[in-house]
Amino acid sequence: MRWSQYFLPTLREDPKDSDSASYRLMVRAGLIRRLGAGAYSYLPFGRRALRNAETIVREEMDRAGAQELLLPALQPVELWKATGRYEVLGDVLIRFKDRTGKEVALGPTHEEVVTSLLKEVQSHKQLPVTVYQIQTKFRDEPRPRFGVIRSKEFLMKDAYSFDTDLEGLNRSYQAMYEAYQRIFARCGVQVLACEADSGIMGGDVSHEFMAPAESGEDQVVRCEQCAYAANLEAAKIQPPASSLQPPAEAPKALQAVKTPGKHTVEQVSQFLKVTPQQLVKTLLYDVGKDGKEHVAVLVRGDHEVSEAKLARALQSAHVKLSSAQTIERLSKAPMGFAGPVKLDGVRLLADHAVTQMVNAVTGANEAETHLINVNPGRDFSPSTVADLRLITQADGCPKCGARLAFVKAIEVGHVFKLGTKYTQALGAVVQDAGGALAPMIMGCYGIGVNRIVAAAVEQHHDAQGIVWPTGLAPFHAVVTILDVSLPEQRQAGEQAYEALRGAGFQVLLDDREQSAGSKLKDADLVGIPWQVVVGKVWQAEHKLELRRRSSKEPQRVEPGQLVEALRKALAPAHAEP
Repeated sequence: MRWSQYFLPTLREDPKDSDSASYRLMVRAGLIRRLGAGAYSYLPFGRRALRNAETIVREEMDRAGAQELLLPALQPVELWKATGRYEVLGDVLIRFKDRTGKEVALGPTHEEVVTSLLKEVQSHKQLPVTVYQIQTKFRDEPRPRFGVIRSKEFLMKDAYSFDTDLEGLNRSYQAMYEAYQRIFARCGVQVLACEADSGIMGGDVSHEFMAPAESGEDQVVRCEQCAYAANLEAAKIQPPASSLQPPAEAPKALQAVKTPGKHTVEQVSQFLKVTPQQLVKTLLYDVGKDGKEHVAVLVRGDHEVSEAKLARALQSAHVKLSSAQTIERLSKAPMGFAGPVKLDGVRLLADHAVTQMVNAVTGANEAETHLINVNPGRDFSPSTVADLRLITQADGCPKCGARLAFVKAIEVGHVFKLGTKYTQALGAVVQDAGGALAPMIMGCYGIGVNRIVAAAVEQHHDAQGIVWPTGLAPFHAVVTILDVSLPEQRQAGEQAYEALRGAGFQVLLDDREQSAGSKLKDADLVGIPWQVVVGKVWQAEHKLELRRRSSKEPQRVEPGQLVEALRKALAPAHAEP
């Protein structure tokens, strides 16, 4: 491809709305252009990178025994209602009525559709089977961010396994887990396989594949000694070891104290001259589809509620912080003064750490007032005690107790053991060897193809631009003719370009009539792994400069040695993982 004829517009300045390195560089390097909130056009250079990611994903899915199909993007909402996810997704589900008045949705995912299709499987002899597709998905994200990392339409690979029993599901899950490891290795994207919460997908077991990146929306905790890693929301916390030990001090008499204008943990602790660890936060939540049920969640003042853990404890996908009006109605006090003592008509759930507190401080359910010397068991009794909070640095690894590292990351893949949530709801049953009917056991495996590209840019760039991993690079090499007005340089560049193309390499020839400096800057910006420069060295020695984009260290090669030199340079990247 000749750059002079290639639609590859580069920009010298960052886009005004850039909020991540990947978005900034994907715009500047001519990969994407923003059409509207959460919608992007892929230019030819970006499409090549996206296609390379698709190819790797497809090859590894096929290698793992999955079969490719293509499912409709338009989905009848009756399927979503049958599984209960119509209400769960709410406004995220893009819905409209067709000309007949029937309500349909643009698919954000395809569990319901594929389960409906696989109902055609009737015997255990037809299983196991794993199918997959690569298709555009649609979600009406309330806050699209970070370019293609969180957008309203995105390219996703979703795979689904169907088995007769849990042993079969475990085998299918492991096959996909290993395929994901190969995919990300070939794409040059570093990932952490983390324990995760299944959320609206359902099922008991799931793992996220998280790519560490500064602009990551998620946080991952990773043990610095053992292999433990988990999403912050899902990281387990063991009950306190002190549960069998006597309290550090004797309980004191309950007392109400005035705390005018003090309603935050910081304000109350400073006013009463106590530490945040001595406070109990009482947070009120609406539960259920209609939000008419309410619970109070108790955590220590220096801890934060994990809404994923809370939803699991309540066995409800609908968990939302109550409004100020609801808080005041239930607690009879403004926000910041709710507490567990005599909080009538509201179910109390307490984190393990709260039950170990002695002489704590809580809201008094009275304006401008707090209680001191509050003791669990004596002054309030939670109906549920569970792990309800986010893990902290002070907790240590739940497996070995070692120090934890907190890492920002981008979710690029997620695998789930769904069980029978969808097959039971939609009647996808098979006849076992004994003739009995039972729902198939499902697994679900998603990869954000756009996110692979963005994560690679996040992890592989420098001050000059992108540094593509070879597996995703739109081209293997760029041949840059520094001065196209000189016939010798132009001829040498053309010959180098044709030689590499003839050997099967993907090559971009920079034959533009621009300054040498701007061409070299563009080559660095777009980040093609290898640069072949035809310039002063050619004029002096009749040799080409072969430069690795990541190191910039040039080696001088004879024209006849160029193909072999590049083949040798690319050999490690093309090795089978």
